[in-house]
Amino acid sequence: MKIFVGISGASGSIYGGRLLLALSRLEYEITACISDGAVEVMRHEEPLAADPLASREAVVDAFLARYEVSEDEITLAAPDDMASAFASGSSLASAAIICPCSMSTLASIAAGITRNLNQRVADVMLKESRPLVLVPRETPLSEIHIRNMLTVKRAGGLVVPAMPGFYHHPETVADLADFVVGKALDVLRIQNELFDRWKG
Repeated sequence: MKIFVGISGASGSIYGGRLLLALSRLEYEITACISDGAVEVMRHEEPLAADPLASREAVVDAFLARYEVSEDEITLAAPDDMASAFASGSSLASAAIICPCSMSTLASIAAGITRNLNQRVADVMLKESRPLVLVPRETPLSEIHIRNMLTVKRAGGLVVPAMPGFYHHPETVADLADFVVGKALDVLRIQNELFDRWKG
């Protein structure tokens, strides 16, 4: 199963990190694309990537190391690599997840605008009627944000907002992130045990 993971420039890089960790443990064929905006967010949110003078490569390396994901387990694609196999419907990708998904990325996908690889892959998944999951992370939401989510949903995408539950009694920030990641994997019918299920 070939899965594309896009990480865009919304707050919540932990969601992307925990998703890559979960998928790498499930031994899927993963290609990840970390946008330039995501790298800037990581400089603020990821303790190992906080050096303002660190290169893009150093920030990405620190991010992957924090979540125990090696480049042997995933393939990294550049945001401007519009010649990537995933940029074509003929690649037969199984699914794509943009996690977290910024409002700018959401708006581009809803409008059919493809300025980088994450947006192009999302466009391909929608036109090929293949699973696309967006994990938007923003609050509060404007009417424009809500309309864009509805547009993507009506076009065949799956929207899983980064809204962690609490019935599983989370003890760490990672527990909260894993709940959201688990829900995103659930809608793709990917079996996971990232959070305790409600038992009634």
